[in-house]
Amino acid sequence: MPVIESEEHKALRAAVSALGHKYGRAYFTRTVEEGRPATELWAEAAKLGYLGVNLPEEYGGGGGGISELSIGLEELGAAGCPLLLMVVSPAICGTVIARFGSEEQKRDWLPALADGTRTMAFGITEPDAGSNSHRITTTARRDPATGDWLLTGRKVFVSGVDIADATLIVGRTEDTRTGRLKPCLFIVPRDTPGFQRHQIDMELSAAEKQFELVLDDVRLPADALVGDEDAGLLQLFAGLNPERIMTAAFAIGMGRFALSRAVEYARDRTVWKAPIGSHQAIAHPLAQVHIDLELARLMMQKAAHLYDAGDDIGAGEAANMAKYAAAEACVKAVDQAVHTLGGNGLTREFGLASLITAARVSRIAPVSREMILNYVSHQTLGLPKSY
Repeated sequence: MPVIESEEHKALRAAVSALGHKYGRAYFTRTVEEGRPATELWAEAAKLGYLGVNLPEEYGGGGGGISELSIGLEELGAAGCPLLLMVVSPAICGTVIARFGSEEQKRDWLPALADGTRTMAFGITEPDAGSNSHRITTTARRDPATGDWLLTGRKVFVSGVDIADATLIVGRTEDTRTGRLKPCLFIVPRDTPGFQRHQIDMELSAAEKQFELVLDDVRLPADALVGDEDAGLLQLFAGLNPERIMTAAFAIGMGRFALSRAVEYARDRTVWKAPIGSHQAIAHPLAQVHIDLELARLMMQKAAHLYDAGDDIGAGEAANMAKYAAAEACVKAVDQAVHTLGGNGLTREFGLASLITAARVSRIAPVSREMILNYVSHQTLGLPKSY
């Protein structure tokens, strides 16, 4: 794994950064206040090839991997305008379809996901199965007369369902040999009969709304199933590892944005005839934040490299640790930035106050810090399971 970024990655980082700063935090805040997604930025990022950079070239993508996609999201976040659906549409859904989808599914979805003309949401979390994917109760059964699938269940905290063309739903099918339920993935178009959505009233300031989904005997054709019915967790975690890596990128970008605002303020704000940044009580915490963000990025790059190299097991450990480290660094960065600005840190002018809640989300989604610690203690350290 290269420790120093390649010239291609540096060029990609610079190009996406330029696009992000063209729009900036003011644009992003305006879209949130207007209750709409950042469609202009999304469209331009797609046109420039940044949304589909991880998808196969033969289906309109850039032929890169999660390494390149995470660079894009991090830089947009550092410019103050992260695109949350990059975590979901090209990273989770695009990756799963590219790896396991049928040829028809690839032709139907991948070019549109790459050029941004279609998006896909992802539904896994349930009211009684937040961190425990083994307890998912959304079930899929075959209609023996037609071969169709019938999905029944509930999902919560699903981002962007109202604007996505379809949702990749994690359900469970019964193994006729053992009677056990196994996870499977289904593409559910937005307007499918029986597929109901209810917006969740959130205090989180974000362009993408959150929804509860109710699936009431949603009828899907046989080809709505993505991949092999018997592959189970293999296919599911093929999407969850990129989700963790991209969440790390989201958090690192957010943390970098907060840090840059704090550094600029500490450099310019003068009290007692000296910039406040000249005082160690201000400078040292900001330096620590920078160190934490850089260390988190290294782990994120390692996770992305392992995933792109096909090492799903190694990527699983690294992706979890990257998400943990990035979330902790992000929360610390936002808190320290607000503290550095004092009262100004809570004003609309500097755009930091809305990050307090957003940064906190990175600690609990898509997997909580406690479940990551469980994973590392059990899988890495070999300690007994506590659950």
